[in-house]
Amino acid sequence: MNTINANIAGTVWKINVSENDRLIKDQTVIVLESMKMELPILSSVEGKVKEVKVNEGDFVNEGDTLILLD
Repeated sequence: MNTINANIAGTVWKINVSENDRLIKDQTVIVLESMKMELPILSSVEGKVKEVKVNEGDFVNEGDTLILLD
């Protein structure tokens, strides 16, 4: 199972996908806010969203799993 992980610590500002959505490579799935900058998290693979593990407003650390893919 593939995952999409945070590449920096920050607050989940916006979630752009829902469960069962189909992703394409390089699609912005989540936007993190860190040090007043908006940082997009991109899908590195194509796939289907199995579960979104975070909510808007959550704080995440670098390496935390954000999304599980089928």
